[in-house]
Amino acid sequence: MLNKRTQFDQLVRRLTPDVYRFAYWLSRDESLAKDLVQECFLRAWRSLDDLRDDKAAKAWLLTIVRREHARLFERKTPPIDDISELVIEDQDSPSAFDLSEVQEMRDAIGRIETKYREPLLLQLVGGFTCDEIADQLGLTTAAVMTQLFRARAKLKVMLRGDVQGNVHGLL
Repeated sequence: MLNKRTQFDQLVRRLTPDVYRFAYWLSRDESLAKDLVQECFLRAWRSLDDLRDDKAAKAWLLTIVRREHARLFERKTPPIDDISELVIEDQDSPSAFDLSEVQEMRDAIGRIETKYREPLLLQLVGGFTCDEIADQLGLTTAAVMTQLFRARAKLKVMLRGDVQGNVHGLL
């Protein structure tokens, strides 16, 4: 049996990339994502004895990250900037970055409501199955499958600009 520190070190080495990727998707900010990962592993260290199954570690850590991210909004009021004198530049010529398909997909995912975005990110970024996502979000597997179906339908409409899909309430 491994001692606590060795077990934790192996856990950190193995799962840091996945935890960081998920934190970055949630926060969309590199430094905040790093802070979330650090707080996640700090909480994980304190509660490592509660982890009984090493296979559940990834789901456990991503749940910690999701909860830590939510706590940020509980205790902070976002700064409000006065935009009355803001000068908006002409954006008729989009940059190459704006035209990127990857950026377009990220933007579209970001516009999906949280209810549908979270399961989609857990599946795409975290690599979780529907059952695992259901456990993490406290939903039934059928509800997760429905949310994933709707999230993909919304993405399809956004990326294709399908007006009919908009009429059917997908956006």
